[in-house]
Amino acid sequence: MLIGAHVSQAGGLPNAIERGVEKGCTAIQIFNQSPRMWRPTQYSEDDFAAFRDAMAGSPIRAVMIHAVYLINCASEDPEIRTKSLASLTQSLRVGDAIGASVVLHPGSALRGHVGEAIARAGGVFREALAESESSALLLEDTAGAGGTLGRSFEELRELIDAAGGGERLGVCLDSCHLLASGYDVRTIDGLSETLDRFDAAVGLGRLGGLHLNDSVNALGTNRDRHANLGEGELGETGCMAFLSEPRFENLPVVLETPGPDKRGTSAEEIVYAKRLRRRGLRLRKKAAV
Repeated sequence: MLIGAHVSQAGGLPNAIERGVEKGCTAIQIFNQSPRMWRPTQYSEDDFAAFRDAMAGSPIRAVMIHAVYLINCASEDPEIRTKSLASLTQSLRVGDAIGASVVLHPGSALRGHVGEAIARAGGVFREALAESESSALLLEDTAGAGGTLGRSFEELRELIDAAGGGERLGVCLDSCHLLASGYDVRTIDGLSETLDRFDAAVGLGRLGGLHLNDSVNALGTNRDRHANLGEGELGETGCMAFLSEPRFENLPVVLETPGPDKRGTSAEEIVYAKRLRRRGLRLRKKAAV
C-alpha cells in the first residue's frame, strides 16, 4: 500500500514531490490548477520533465490529480458542460504527461431526471478521454444531498457504462464518503462486506485509488465533512480496517484530512496512518490463526 497525502504544487510541479517527501509519503495527490477557478495553469514540457525527474529520484511511486471542484459534467447548462469538458481534458492531459490518474467528483443533477444527468456526464467523460491518451479517470464515490451522482456503487457502474466502459475508467473510494452514504466500513467485517458489494456492482478491477479520511458525521447522514484519522465516526478501528484491507494492498491511499493546524495532512498523521496499518495487519493475522 502506498500511503500519502494531498500536497500543494505551488511554485512549480516538482515542489509537490518535495512536499510529499517531507511528509513521508509514497503517494501524493495534487490539483493541476486552482481548485476554484476555471482558468487552467499552463505547463511546459520542461515543467513535466522536471516533475518526472524529481519523482524518479524520490520514494513517491503514485500520483493522483484531483480535478477542480467547479466541474459538473452532468449539468443541464451547456456552458457549464463545455467548461467542465475543457477543465477535465486539461487534467487528463497533465496526467498523461506526469503519469498520474485523475480523480473526479461525477457531478450533480441539480434538477430533472437522474438518468438523463448520468447520460450527460457519461458523454463528457467519453469526450475528455478521447481527447487525452493514457491517464485513468477515477470517479470518486460521493456523499451529499439528493442529485449528487456517485453515492451508490450501482450509480458509479451506470456512470462508467454511460462513458463507454473503457479500460481507463475506474473508481476512487473515499472512506468518509462511504460511511456518510450508508456503507458501514467501521469494522473489518463491515468493510469486507462493502467491498464484496462493490465488486458485484462495479468490479474490483476498476478500483484505482483510495482516499482515507475520518468522518465528522455519522453513518448514512450524506454529509461530507472530513475529520483527522481516529477523531471521527470511523475511529481508529475503521481507519485500521481500511489501511490493512488485503484488496487495497497495491493501491495508493491519500489522506485529505484537515490536519492538526487545519492546514492539511501533517507528516505526523502519515506516521500515524502507517502505525494504524501495522496494527490492523497484526489484528488480521491474529484473527486468521
